[in-house]
Amino acid sequence: MSQSKDALPPLGHAISGAGSSALALLLIYPLDTVKTRLQVQTRSRDDSQALRDPVDAVRKIIVREGIGGLYAGLATNLANQLVNGFVYFYAYSTVRKVALRALSTDGRSLSTAVELAVGAAAGVANQIITLPMGVVATRQQTAHHAERVPWHQTAREILSSEGIGGLWAGFRPAMVLCANPAITYGVFERVKTALLQDRPRQVLSGAEAFWVSALAKTLATVITYPYIMAKVRLQWRPSKEERAAGGQDVVYKSSADVLRKVFWRDGVAGWYQGMQTQIIKAVVTQALMLMINESFRMQVVRLFALLRRRSVAAALA
Repeated sequence: MSQSKDALPPLGHAISGAGSSALALLLIYPLDTVKTRLQVQTRSRDDSQALRDPVDAVRKIIVREGIGGLYAGLATNLANQLVNGFVYFYAYSTVRKVALRALSTDGRSLSTAVELAVGAAAGVANQIITLPMGVVATRQQTAHHAERVPWHQTAREILSSEGIGGLWAGFRPAMVLCANPAITYGVFERVKTALLQDRPRQVLSGAEAFWVSALAKTLATVITYPYIMAKVRLQWRPSKEERAAGGQDVVYKSSADVLRKVFWRDGVAGWYQGMQTQIIKAVVTQALMLMINESFRMQVVRLFALLRRRSVAAALA
């Protein structure tokens, strides 16, 4: 039985992608919370309440909110990750199959440019569908613990105060950031293809998948980080305390407005605030997700093969 990338239908890729994405997020969720809090922080680092680095952030969040503070918005983020993974991998595998039939010369590989275009197209479809869940999750994760409410109440508050458009806050930078998974998966696929070129068994080992995906995600994150920060700030809603302290400096109209205000306040370094944590989180999550997905995919291939055999046997009975 083939274990190749194209042995599964899009639904199979979507199932394995959704499961591996959610499991990877669950394993590193406190780091995701720290990353998001650092990205929206507007106080000076001289402020005793400021989060100075990931370790300091963990300590202060636990002191202020308890361990639960590190898991703020967990249920919404996991649901978002499941849907996100399902939609992205379904769209990615569907578009890639079409591209293979239309553009591949050997029926097995695509050029780097086409791989990037496939990833970008899947990313656009994914963001259009899943962005509202991401906005709700970000609001829950960054809300002051005294103002934090369940996801459905958070969604109602967004609708009542900002209208339906509030659920798509950060849409424009999200579209720009479709280049992030495009770069990640494009690099991953090219390096993977090179590694597997002369192997009879077309599967990366767990360690290989980890390091290849780590390289790909680091490159994508460094290139796109200012827009990652801008998107999170557009989705964030500052607490009453933060609005009183920051005034209009914490109210953003667009990604350009975010970049301008952050530059005016903190210089170019402000565009990369929290990037260290973002890279660690992104690399570990992506590496874990792709490593887990390689294993998940093999199991789903076996499941689909079993279902096909049963279907054929039933038809012949």
